[in-house]
Amino acid sequence: MSSELSNVRNIGIVAHIDAGKTTTTERILFYTQKIHKHGDVHDGNTTTDFMVQERERGITIQSAAVSCEWNGRTINIIDTPGHVDFTMEVERSLRVLDGAVCVFCAVGGVQPQSETVWRQADRYNVPRLAFVNKMDRMGADFARVVEELRSKLRANACPVNLPIGREESFKGVVDLIEMKAIVYDEATDGKTFTVGDIPAELKDEAELARAELVEKVADLDEGVMEAFLENGDLTKEELVPAIRRTVVAGKFVPVLCGTSLKDKGVQPLLDAICAYLPSPSDRPPVAATDLKSGEPVTRRQDDKELLTSLVFKIATDPYVGKLFFVRVYGGVLKKGANAYNPRTKKRERIMKIVRLFADSQIEVEELRAGDIGAVVGLKDCTTGDTLCAEMKPCYLERITAPQPVMFMAIEPKSSADKDKLVESMKALAAEDPTCQFREDEETGQTILSGMGELHLEILVDRLKREFHCAANTGKPMVSYVETVTAEAVKDFLFDRELGGKRHAVGLTIAVKPLARGAGRKVELTREFRNAVPDRHLQDCVEQGLLDGLLTGVLARFQMTDLEVTCRGATLVDPEVSDEIAFRSAAMMGFREAAEAAAPEFLEPIMKLEITTPPESVGEILGDLNARRGSVLDMDMRGDLQIVHARVPMAQMFGYATAIRSLTKGRASYSMEPDMFELAPKNVRDEILAR
Repeated sequence: MSSELSNVRNIGIVAHIDAGKTTTTERILFYTQKIHKHGDVHDGNTTTDFMVQERERGITIQSAAVSCEWNGRTINIIDTPGHVDFTMEVERSLRVLDGAVCVFCAVGGVQPQSETVWRQADRYNVPRLAFVNKMDRMGADFARVVEELRSKLRANACPVNLPIGREESFKGVVDLIEMKAIVYDEATDGKTFTVGDIPAELKDEAELARAELVEKVADLDEGVMEAFLENGDLTKEELVPAIRRTVVAGKFVPVLCGTSLKDKGVQPLLDAICAYLPSPSDRPPVAATDLKSGEPVTRRQDDKELLTSLVFKIATDPYVGKLFFVRVYGGVLKKGANAYNPRTKKRERIMKIVRLFADSQIEVEELRAGDIGAVVGLKDCTTGDTLCAEMKPCYLERITAPQPVMFMAIEPKSSADKDKLVESMKALAAEDPTCQFREDEETGQTILSGMGELHLEILVDRLKREFHCAANTGKPMVSYVETVTAEAVKDFLFDRELGGKRHAVGLTIAVKPLARGAGRKVELTREFRNAVPDRHLQDCVEQGLLDGLLTGVLARFQMTDLEVTCRGATLVDPEVSDEIAFRSAAMMGFREAAEAAAPEFLEPIMKLEITTPPESVGEILGDLNARRGSVLDMDMRGDLQIVHARVPMAQMFGYATAIRSLTKGRASYSMEPDMFELAPKNVRDEILAR
């Protein structure tokens, strides 16, 4: 593989579920000769869907890393899930990638999860290409998808190739850079193709499309503006570098088309990945924070830089144990060397380094700047940790995990398996930050939380198959959160005798609501810090306030969208105003303040897109109304009606069966988390009555 940093492409394949990400990845591996026979999702034999659960269900659950070579470029690919329950896999993949290929269905266009992954790419400033897949399907419309990219995603998108034919007659693409037609031979699985003149019926359309492409690029890139004004066109040698510069700058999105399943249009996509997406050296220096001074610093993506790398994922391998997926930004990560973890302030010994190809590993001696691989043998490392040089330690921005929205009770089949179940769930939680578990203090039940019904189902199945830990489970339930709707201040005196010793201190705690989606904020005022200069005692107060936020005040749900401030302290006596007193006073004082601040429940709201024949719209709208849903808008896509709505997640259990019944199986839907909103009084009363 190429060792030149400029010849490396670290990309992700991202999309809405069932847009064709895994099939596209499979064809890329086939045409780059990494595999000699391509698999298919419906046959359960693709390279990147290697989990039993993935092959049984025909969906991607975990992101998988593979590498290949094309035209002298090394392409490291991460194939990501499209299902909303596994959006964390997309989040942490985009966090470490330099570019992305966003796949869109030529029939479905821009779908709800398409918007989600696009926003995730925006958040990390990831340059991207768009690939309109499934051009062979009935209802495929390339022009409409391009227009949706512009209108729904606000993307400055423009085709760099056009389809030749559509639906069943789709047979190739027009390359607008070379102004040539590429027609594929189905008998060779698309390996061979002919390059010739553009069909006469597409000549005018191709010339207009190329003129639009050249004009858009010239408007965005000053380097070719003068040549464009002089000639009214650009040569290939001028146009390709200009497109690359605009893509790397995040100003432009080239759009390609094809059908991965029918082996057409993938080679031009590979050419575009190499030509337009950035190498690690094209990306700006990575932003970090100096551990000692707290000041922002940058690290160049260069082998000669100090070691700076991010652990973005943890997976369990049945043979080697835990695999810590690492993206190296600066320096070289070497086998046998030490790396420093700023979170734990400890050294970690790099025992073994591997490059990944789906579920197989190739042992290597080092990972250089720009490389993605995995490390074996780290002792105390979690998702989002930085591994860096100890002489000048710094830490990178951590990866934020979304809040779980569903939970269920879980217990071992026998009491003898209790410890094994806990250890197995710890391993799952280490791999997946959206998997959380806790013990309910009142009932003693173990509660497993996740991102949805499918996520919980997969977690329980993995406990059984991978960890050999069978468990009994309860019915999945919605995970509400709590907040406050008013401001309150409380003076709380904690004065108790515990274990024959008195513990006492007084704290002034204030709470106030924040905007929806703002999260939680804990503050210690200057007055409090002056009254309690001991840093350890300050940490005890912070921890006590965080404990209170995690347990809530109404029904033991976590609290969010509020600010908690400790304004002052009354020390009874240095002997009795100890860490136990401070932590207990903070937690109990917070509870009193929160109870006085009009606490309420927040329920998760889902964004829903329903595709239905027009004659079934009435039944669907009536059903949505009964589920406390609100319709946002409706539009037509071909001869089908598209309904966009928002519905409380609690009302969506069993919706797949309900919509099939309402429409005689002719409608489909997809949904994604939108936000949390105040729960109505009847829902509040129902939760409190449990």
